Order: sequence, then C-alpha cells, then structure tokens
Amino acid sequence: MLNASSITWSPLLPEWVIVTLAALAAVTVAYYLVRRVRGTALRILCLTALLLALGNPTLVLEERKPRKDVVVLLVDETASQQIANREAQTKAARSELLAQLNKESDQLEVREVTLRHNNLADSKAGTSLVTALERAVADISPHRLAGAIAITDGQAHDMPSDTSRLKDLRVAGAPVHVLLTGSRDDRDRRLVLVKAPTYGLVGGKVALQVRIDDPKGTEAQAAVTLETPDEVPKRIMLPVGRNIQVEVPVKRRGKTLVSLTVDPVENELITSNNQVVTTINGVRDRLRVLLVSGVPHPGERTWRNLLKADPSVDLVHFTILRPPEKQDGTPIQELSLIAFPTRELFQNKLDEFDLIVFDRYRRRGVLPTLYLRNITDFVRRGGALLEVAGPGFAGPYSLFQTALGEILPGAPTGAVIERGFKPRLTDEGIRHPITARLPGGPVISTDDDIRWGRWFRQVEVTPRAGNVLMTGLNNSPILMVDRVGEGRVAQITSDQLWLWARGYEGGGPYAELIRRLAHWLMKEPELEENDLRASERNGRLHVEMRSLMPVSPEVEVIEPSGQTRNLRLKHIGNGRYQGDMPLTESGLYRVSDGERSALVATGAAAGPELREVVSSEKPLAPLVAESGGSARWLEDGLPTVRLVQASHRMDGPGWIGLRRNNDYDVTGLRMVSLLPAWLSLLVVAMLVLLAWRKESE
Repeated sequence: MLNASSITWSPLLPEWVIVTLAALAAVTVAYYLVRRVRGTALRILCLTALLLALGNPTLVLEERKPRKDVVVLLVDETASQQIANREAQTKAARSELLAQLNKESDQLEVREVTLRHNNLADSKAGTSLVTALERAVADISPHRLAGAIAITDGQAHDMPSDTSRLKDLRVAGAPVHVLLTGSRDDRDRRLVLVKAPTYGLVGGKVALQVRIDDPKGTEAQAAVTLETPDEVPKRIMLPVGRNIQVEVPVKRRGKTLVSLTVDPVENELITSNNQVVTTINGVRDRLRVLLVSGVPHPGERTWRNLLKADPSVDLVHFTILRPPEKQDGTPIQELSLIAFPTRELFQNKLDEFDLIVFDRYRRRGVLPTLYLRNITDFVRRGGALLEVAGPGFAGPYSLFQTALGEILPGAPTGAVIERGFKPRLTDEGIRHPITARLPGGPVISTDDDIRWGRWFRQVEVTPRAGNVLMTGLNNSPILMVDRVGEGRVAQITSDQLWLWARGYEGGGPYAELIRRLAHWLMKEPELEENDLRASERNGRLHVEMRSLMPVSPEVEVIEPSGQTRNLRLKHIGNGRYQGDMPLTESGLYRVSDGERSALVATGAAAGPELREVVSSEKPLAPLVAESGGSARWLEDGLPTVRLVQASHRMDGPGWIGLRRNNDYDVTGLRMVSLLPAWLSLLVVAMLVLLAWRKESE
C-alpha cells in the first residue's frame, strides 16, 4: 500500500464572492499604497490571511494500491510451427520466458494466448496472428499494457495491407517483440499458382501460370508432374524463378481437378507446398446437332421445338419430304428450296457436329452407304448418335442393314407392335442417371406406380449390347444406350414420344428424358452411370460412388503422407453409395475404387498455412516498427526481459524491454484543512492588532 499527497482548495464561500472580496482588497491596498498609510504591509498580510482562510487550502492524502502491468505472451502452434525442430524451440522458449516473467510476478501479470487450428478448415485462413493479438489486448487498459511477446515463425496472413492502419491497433501503444523459430539457413522449394482460369471450353486447352520458388537453390530447372483425372500423369521441365504457362486439356464438362507437383530437394522443410491444385470448370461453347427426319410425322415438330428451345444448341434440320423414287411430274427446280448438302454434311463437315439424330429415317437412296460408314467412324472417334426408330426400322431398308448396324445396340426382329402400353424402367433404368427418378416414374423399384401416358407403337428389337433402360410390350427394349469406341450411341425404338409432349393421358417427362439423354451422349459428368467423386465438407472427406451393377461398397483412400486407408460406403438407393471420414492431413487425397479415381485438395493444397514456411521477420516488420519492439532469432539465444520506463528504448543487446506503467488504484482518501477556523481567526486577529498598534504610534 502506497500513500501520496496533494494540496487542493475547498472554498468556504462561492468563488464569485471570494473573487469580489479579493478585488475590494486589491483596491484598498492600492489606496493605502498611494496615501502611504502607516501599517500598510500589515494590512496586506491581514487581507491575504483572510482570503486564504476563505479559500480553505486542504491537504489530500490518497491511499494507493499498485496495479500490475500486463504482458501478452502469444505462442504460435499452427501447422507451420510443427515443422523441423520449431515445436521444440517454441516449448523451450515459452518455458524460459515464463520463468523470467514470473520473477517479476509482483509487478507483472502474464496473459498467455495459444494460436492453433482446431481443424483443416481453420488452416485455410492461415495464421491470424495480428487478430489474435488484438483480441488478447481488447480488455486490457492502455495504462496497464506492458507489451507483447510472440513466439512464431513470422508467417502471419492477416497483416493489414495499409500500414497506416497499424496506428489504430491498440497493441501498437506498447512494444511487440517477435521471437523467431526455425533457422536462417532453412530451405524450401515451393510451387506457386500465379494465375488460373476458372473455366475452359471442352475440347480445348487452358493455360495455367505457375512459378517455382527456391531462393536458396542453385538449380536452373526442376521437374513438374501434371496430373488430371482424365489423363496419365505427365512430367515436364520448368525453369526456376520464372512465371511459366502450362497448358492443360479440358476433356469434359463440369469440374476437373488439376494437380501440379514439383520434385523435392534435399533437406527441404516440407514437400506439401511443392504441389498446387486448381479446379477448372469445363463448359461447352455450343452444342451442334444435325437432325435428319426420314418422313414427316407428328413427332418431328416435337424434336425440332425441343432442340430449338435451348439457346446453346445450334440445330441443322433436314426433312426428306419427297423420296427420289417418287414420280409425279414435279419439275426438278421445284422439288426443294435448297439441295440436301449430303457431301458437305456427311463428309466434309461431319466432325463439326457433336450429335447426329436420325428420326424415323430409312434408306431411300438419299445418303450413300459411304456416308453412313463415315457416321460409324465419327462415333468411334468420340461422336454421338441418337436413332429414333419408326416402322421402317423393321423392314429391309432399315438403318440396321447399313454400316450403322455395327454400332446400334438393338437388332430388329421384323415385327412392329401397335398396341397401347406404358413405358417401364428396367432394373438398370432404375439405377442409370438418364432415367433414375424421372418425374411420375418409379423411384426405388420397377413395381412402383407409373403416372405416364401410353404409347401405341414400338419396333420389336433384340438387345445386342449396351444397357436397356426402358421396355414396352413383351419386355421389348424401347430405350438403349451403349458406348462405342470413344463415342456413345442411344436408340429409341418408338416414334410415339410426341404423345408425352401433347399431354396425352397426362403425358410424361419427355423434355427431361431427352435433356438427360443428350447430356449423357455428350459425356456430361453428372450423367455418368459409373462414377466416383470426392469432396471436402466441413473438415471431412465425402465420397460418392454410382454404379449400374451392385459393387463392393469400399474405396481406397491414399492420404498425402502416402498412408492407405479403406472407407466403406453405404448404399442409399438407385445404385448410389456414400461415405465420409475425418481429414487428418493437409495436401492431396486420392480416392480409388480400383477402376476410377478422384482427387481432393485439403489444407495446404487449399490454403496459405503451409504454402510458405521459411521463417522470416518481414511479414510482421510493420507491426514491430510501429510499436517500437524488435524481432530476434531464437537460434541466437533467448534474450532477457526487463521492465523499463516508457520514455526509454525497448530493446538492446541481449535484452528486450516491457513498458513500466506505474498504474494504481485509489483505495482510500483523507482530507486535512491546512488553515482550520481557529488558526485562521488567531492569525487574522494578531495581524489586526499589530496593524492597529503600528498606526497608533
């Protein structure tokens, strides 16, 4: 307990009264001085004593209790602090610092803050050291804050870009000392993704701009491995320290994960930042469709309207209104508005189309056999074909009797059935994404109620290849799909789809069915019937698998460290399986079911925490300079801590300083009058008597 005193005034009368009396006294004194009245000095003393008595000077005695200064000890335990021997350095420095600070426990209070990431999701934001420091001092009075000491590698990712803002930080009023872990000789090679497009056109290439950073390396080039789910890993040589463009092909619509990994070097701190991962969203420029209608029929308008309604579809449509064998005397120049450019479409520009649709087409001498062979080769090279069969498919002029018969999944029996029926899904149709959960159709079982309208004609076929998704009368297929070479084929063995479009007996999901069918033919990822996908959700690895056939619901997960784990999936219906597991590492996870694989980027591959791990004082230099603190390497030895006055320097050789604030709380207060009434009366009376005697002489 300390005592302190001060003198204050406690006037016995209002201030204006005392001021008035003082003015009158001054006039009186002036009169005495001018007239040179005897005893003037005594009269001045008497008036002064009287005014002092009225002012009542008081001695104030305070009882003060000293308040301890507060120092914030911030210990960085984020992922980058677990590298090499930094964790041991941090523990040793923390222990010794606490021992030093506790010696001043009578003057100093230590508030320890540990900065760590509870999960991988937190690490995506990096090390928020400045934010943690602000929160730690938010409830500390500026009159008590002695300073802050941070044990860290210096990598802070929340430093304000505008250094003038540091003046607004409350911690800037006291010194911030940074004790750096690691070593000045640490080496780390890292791969930086400088620029990456968010999307690319399917069938084209996108350019990624990358740079290999290795400040302490001497190599001019380094090997980089490019990996995507659609291609075999590819190794390329890139120069070190320069921005280089790497071209990546976009082979499918939707998201594609691209990984680039640079080879590690000897004695490298970590290798997880040798890898960068980005996602490219593949989009199609426009879907080019060639629709050839063999004869006019009610469904022709349905196909045309459906395809023309999509603005992303470029449709070329030809209808054969008059076959060559018809003889009715019509002049040649009046047979059509334009000639059917068969050579240009089916030989010169065939590869410019994405999808070819034959609607109730049969051989009529319009398309030579050579052109139909071109279409077969077009599909095998990666094109798509949809054949909508009419009654002519069952006759001798069927497309099945041409080169297209090699790739069509259904072979006609020669029969055409014309009775009412509701299309039904097969077991494969229940699981296939083209037909699974179509509006009004079965959901889980083929026995579910179907709320679709009837069709009245189908061509009977025998399935030869592919998958049968829908059947009609006598369980004869009406929708089949198949993969041929690099391309795909679909076949509808009825020309009655237009009844659904007209709403007959309630209609059916014709638009959704054709949309899904076209997207499957275009190899859209969301319509893949056998697929494996993986993603990160709230710090967990989420895996989804889809299969037409029952499979073993187990996948293999390869963690960034190379450790392999098995994950069992749960069947949720319609051939879909799901499962998840906690993420325990940062980097790239690989998921495989034996045939397919998926990549997932987490932690370092998705955030800055382990992107740059070499210890450095540069990130925190503005804060240190603004606060008057210092930055030191622990490898040079731990400095001693001193309490110094605010006006002194806060660091020196082998030591760092904390501000001594000398703050206190007032616990008691006592006031003593310096001129009590009796003393004032006595003094004034004596002075009056002396003045009277002086005048009477």
